Amino acid sequence: MGNILAFLLVGVLAGWLAGLIMRGYGFGIIGNMVLGIVGAVLGGLIFQFAGVEGEGGFLFSLFTATIGAVVLLGISKVVKKA
Repeated sequence: MGNILAFLLVGVLAGWLAGLIMRGYGFGIIGNMVLGIVGAVLGGLIFQFAGVEGEGGFLFSLFTATIGAVVLLGISKVVKKA
């Protein structure tokens, strides 16, 4: 149960950070938080595919999730323009 809560917390923080990084391309604070949770999964897959392994600490998890959320926001930016 604690791992799920930690994953959700990292995702929420990552979504918030991604919203700050990609100003003007977010979905509002709640949407960005949900996006961060999905981005945490995507970021993990991206880093795994690239062969990057971290120690699994909080900061590495937050960095990974934020990268995933920024990628998702970038994709949504492209889709919105189309």
